[in-house]
Amino acid sequence: MTVSIRRILFPTDFSEPAAEAQKYALTLADQLGAELHLLHVVVPPVIPFPDSSTSWTMPDVGLIDQVKDAERRFSTEINSWGEERKVVSTVITGFAVEEIVKYAEEHLIDLIVVGTHGLTGLSHLLIGSVAEKIVRVATCPVLTVRPGGHQFLIEASQVSASSLA
Repeated sequence: MTVSIRRILFPTDFSEPAAEAQKYALTLADQLGAELHLLHVVVPPVIPFPDSSTSWTMPDVGLIDQVKDAERRFSTEINSWGEERKVVSTVITGFAVEEIVKYAEEHLIDLIVVGTHGLTGLSHLLIGSVAEKIVRVATCPVLTVRPGGHQFLIEASQVSASSLA
């Protein structure tokens, strides 16, 4: 069996833990010559009702600004890399897990790289871990990166001539 990873999806909420996962996504894309897909999902505010089967989505107030802000962040980030990479960046609105899995299927993603921790607070308590749900429902492999855990990446400043010998 031969494994071919041509497209890697990195969904991000722009949190610090996501930045750790981004290092893995970039490194893997570079080493494998894979196309890197950056995805940010702007989640509409939702008010859950006591009956967990129903909720109410707030009007789209401010969603356009959030989308534009995310697009600017992607543009700035991609330009700061200064290297030629095959990168696709997309910002969409919807519910994170649904949109991430749908995007992965529609774009024939071979691997999803996601941080295990993202933005926290009340929404995390109510809906649980996005990463955990992606692992359960994605149709492709998912690499989860836990911030502060054992890291396999070596910073360029740590690499010396003697360590390469």
